[in-house]
Amino acid sequence: MNGWTVAATAALGAGVGAAVWGVATGPLRRRVAAQNLSTSLACPALLLLARGYGRPSHVDLALLLALLGPVGTLVFARLLAEDLADDPPRAWGLTYAVAVFGGAVVIAVCVATGPGRALAKLLVVGALLIGGNLTASRALSGGFAGSRRG
Repeated sequence: MNGWTVAATAALGAGVGAAVWGVATGPLRRRVAAQNLSTSLACPALLLLARGYGRPSHVDLALLLALLGPVGTLVFARLLAEDLADDPPRAWGLTYAVAVFGGAVVIAVCVATGPGRALAKLLVVGALLIGGNLTASRALSGGFAGSRRG
């Protein structure tokens, strides 16, 4: 076990465990916010595990999750727009904390990887992870200015 796998275990244990609890209990607004945050926490953990086990091909799983996680949240936001209109989720503190954590993980893995095609893939994963998380959270909390709700 090395530092990369220890960090991944801590991220999965603390973050995803809390997100699973949030998805399983509570009001609808907490459930959809926890679903969004769970994908945003699992993706950096996959990057850490890929680096810890020395399997650069596992970064593809993180890329897929960074791409499809926010899309799933946007589908939930669209389908549950009427139910969330009265009481939208407000988890901006957690959203920014997870975005900073994801960015820090991507930067650390990029530094350890060095220049090359793998670095470009990691930067794409980071952009999708942070941009998708912030976009999906904004859609859950009421949408964008100038557009219809949902």
